[in-house]
Amino acid sequence: MLEEEYQPRRELPPHLRKLPQPETPFAYRMRDAVPADLPAVREIYNYYVANSTVTFDEDAMTLKEWKAKYAFLQKLGMPFIVAEAPSGQLLGYALVAPWKPKRAYRFTVENSIYLGPAAAGKGLGRALLGELIDRSKEAGLKEMIAVIADQGAEASIALHEKFGFVETGRMGRVGYKFDRWLGTIMLQRSLK
Repeated sequence: MLEEEYQPRRELPPHLRKLPQPETPFAYRMRDAVPADLPAVREIYNYYVANSTVTFDEDAMTLKEWKAKYAFLQKLGMPFIVAEAPSGQLLGYALVAPWKPKRAYRFTVENSIYLGPAAAGKGLGRALLGELIDRSKEAGLKEMIAVIADQGAEASIALHEKFGFVETGRMGRVGYKFDRWLGTIMLQRSLK
């Protein structure tokens, strides 16, 4: 071995070294969704429509469709919340919608949580789901259902299980997207 291989590595003088930059904390606030949020909600959702199998929608939702959905959920008193960065950027959203249209199902809802790319992997999904559960209880809802794709949504399944959701069923090959068959996993949690 050569002698130079054993010599310590030289360092830059202190005045030439880069100072470590403090990490900017991931900050957000949660609030009720308002109509002005709907264009950003649409963009977040449509990203998943075009790029993933976590939603079985194949066509992007229009702003008109989001406005109708928002009005319907408001009329029913269903929670629809957003997470907003200090800059005003919408980071994600969570909502519940009626599980089925028949009156007997009126206390059972299905949840939806979607995060923008800047918010993935930072604990925001957990925060949104916790807040959604609390607000759903306050609204008098009794059961919450999550219908999750059986491929590509492992993080969503794990998140729901951490909140006490239990698997109640599976359906195979009920959706066809991106030239492949997909199934669903149903999880349920009591809000009592």
